[in-house]
Amino acid sequence: MKELRIIGGGLAGCEAAWQAAQRGIKVVMHEMRTEKRKTEAHSTDVLAELVCSNSFRSDDATASAIGLLHEEMRLMGSLILKCADANKVPAGGALAMDRDAFSLAVQEAITNHPNIRIVRGEIEEVPVDDQPTIIATGPLTSNALSKSILKTTGEEYMAFFDAIAPIVYKDSIDFSKAWFQSRYDKEGPGGNGKDYINCPMTKEEYFSFIDALVTGEKTDFKEWEKNTPYFEGCLPIEVMAERGVETLRFGPMKPIGLTNPHASEKQYAVVQLRQDNKLATLYNIVGFQTKLKYAEQTRIFKTIPGLENAEFARLGGIHRNTFIKSPVLLDGTLRLKIRPTIRFAGQVTGVEGYVESAASGLMAGMFASADISGAAISIPPRTTALGSLLAHVTGEAESDTFQPMNINFGLMPPPDGKINKKERKSAYCTRALVDLKAWIG
Repeated sequence: MKELRIIGGGLAGCEAAWQAAQRGIKVVMHEMRTEKRKTEAHSTDVLAELVCSNSFRSDDATASAIGLLHEEMRLMGSLILKCADANKVPAGGALAMDRDAFSLAVQEAITNHPNIRIVRGEIEEVPVDDQPTIIATGPLTSNALSKSILKTTGEEYMAFFDAIAPIVYKDSIDFSKAWFQSRYDKEGPGGNGKDYINCPMTKEEYFSFIDALVTGEKTDFKEWEKNTPYFEGCLPIEVMAERGVETLRFGPMKPIGLTNPHASEKQYAVVQLRQDNKLATLYNIVGFQTKLKYAEQTRIFKTIPGLENAEFARLGGIHRNTFIKSPVLLDGTLRLKIRPTIRFAGQVTGVEGYVESAASGLMAGMFASADISGAAISIPPRTTALGSLLAHVTGEAESDTFQPMNINFGLMPPPDGKINKKERKSAYCTRALVDLKAWIG
C-alpha cells in the first residue's frame, strides 16, 4: 500500500494526515517551517499554528453555518475540533482557544500517531512521481512551490490580503474604565456572560479615533501587491473606517447589548477584547486587524479608554494570501484534474477560515485514503456544510470571479417546503445533521 504524502503542516495538512492515519494509511508530512525558517506571518515552527484570530467563530449548530460545520466535523472525528474543544477559553457564543495550547495539542497528536512521520524542510516543486499527494501549503505557499504549481496547472495564482489583530496583556488594561460582559450577557461554551473585555467611547472619542485610523501611517505595499484585494471578512480596521465614519459602529465597535457599569450615559461605541489563552493573561482586540505601522498602532490604540497604558504581546500585521482557481483545476474530490494523484486542501483552494481549511483537509484525507485502499469514494451529502463547501470550490463557484469563501447558508440548497423565516437557519442545520449521520451510518 502506498504512503500518502502531505505537503504542509497547517490545520488542513494536520487534519488530512489524521483522517488518513486513522483509516490505517501510512502518512509522511512535509513541513517547511523549522526553528530557523518561518513565514512572514508565522512566529513558531509548531504544527497548526493559529496565525490570525484564536476564534473558530460561532459554535451554535442550530442557527449558524460555521457552528454547523463544527458539529459535522466532530461527527467525522476531526482532530482540529477535538483539540479546539479541549483547549477552549470563554468567548460568548464562539469557540475560541488558547492558541499555543491548541497548536501543541495538535502537534502532539500528529507526532505520536504510529502511522504518521514528519519531515522538516521545504518541498520546492510539485512532485512528478505517482505517490498520492495532498498539497496543503496554505495561503503562504513558498515562492518556489507557487511557481511550480503555476507551471504545472498553467493557471495564474490569485491573491488577497489578510490581516492580523493585536494582542494585549490583560494586567495592563484599566478596569476603572473597562468591564467584563458578553453582548446581551450571552453565555457561550464554558462562558458566564462576561467573556469579553469592553472599552467604551463617547461620540467625541469615537470620531477622533476614526480620524486617527484614517490619517495614520500605513504599511507600504510592493508594486506587485498594489492591485491585490482584501478578503471582505477580514478587512483592516482602517479600511473599514475609510468606508464611512459610522461603519465601525455597525461592525466590530457596535455598542448594542452592552451596559457600562462605570457610567450612567450610554456609550457611543465599544471596543471588545477576547480571551486569547487559558491563563486569561492575553486578550486580542476583536476586529482590529490592521496594516498600520507598529508605532502608529501603539499611539492610536492607546487612545482607546482603558487601553491608555496597554502593553502589547503582539501588534497587528498584514500578509498576502494566495489561492488557486479551484473550480477550474480540481475535480469533485479535490484532485488536480491533469494530475489525479495530487489533491489540494486548505486555504490554497479558496476556502476561507480556520475551520473551512481544516474541513477541506478532512475531506482530502478521507478521499485520498479511499483511493489508496481501493475503496469507493463517497462524497458528503450536498445538503451538509461539508458537502456544500466542497461543491463550491470544485465547480459551483463562478471561476472568473472566484474569491475566498467562508461557509454560509447561501452555499447550501434551500430546505424543502415553505418555512418561516425565523426557523429557516434551524431547518438548514437540522436537515444537514440528519443527512450527515445517515451518510456516516
